[in-house]
Amino acid sequence: MSFSPEILDADVQAVNAWMAHRPNTTSVAKFTPGPGIQKLALTFDIVKLRQALETCLERESYQGGMQDAGFAALPLTQRPGQTEWTENDLSGRYWLRADERYVEEPREDLVDEAQFSEFNPKFNGTYFEEVHHELSKRFPIGRTRILSKGLYNCNSWHRDPEPRLHIPVITNPGSLFVVNHHVTHLPADGSVYFTDTRGYHTALNGGDHHRVHVVAALAYDQITE
Repeated sequence: MSFSPEILDADVQAVNAWMAHRPNTTSVAKFTPGPGIQKLALTFDIVKLRQALETCLERESYQGGMQDAGFAALPLTQRPGQTEWTENDLSGRYWLRADERYVEEPREDLVDEAQFSEFNPKFNGTYFEEVHHELSKRFPIGRTRILSKGLYNCNSWHRDPEPRLHIPVITNPGSLFVVNHHVTHLPADGSVYFTDTRGYHTALNGGDHHRVHVVAALAYDQITE
């Protein structure tokens, strides 16, 4: 296309420079570490993770009142002896700026992650029990949930009281994680990712099937405000 601008200012020169290069369209399907999101050396067997997911869903259905909005949870840990989970147990405290006021406000009640010290006996004998055991030998593990995100769906832009470990089980290249200003894809290959969800973040699924992660809260000292 031949075009001669009437004005040749700094903006025109900048756009011309940008147009001289094509965007990178291959690296977006890989993991790119950044501030607030890193891959650990620890890995698990992705085949066993997916088999465990199938087994768990045969034993128990996803919980939570947000399933129609694309967010569903299956609790892998519990308070000792717990038999029922509230909506707050499945979600918990978070902060967000939800409207044009840009005012940060808390939602839901703070959950004491350290209380969720017992592996859910409904899922005993699955590979997830081994995963929880290995994580607990290294870190203070709180709520550990299987989280399913619907297709063409996004979480709120929010921050949590504690960081999380993510283990993708089922994903697609359009499934992305954003922490503050860094965005990346998390491949489902058995890797474990540290996500500093104490910063503002969101997860989005731009693919055409559900994204499923094991998400373990790290029960260090929580941010309370």
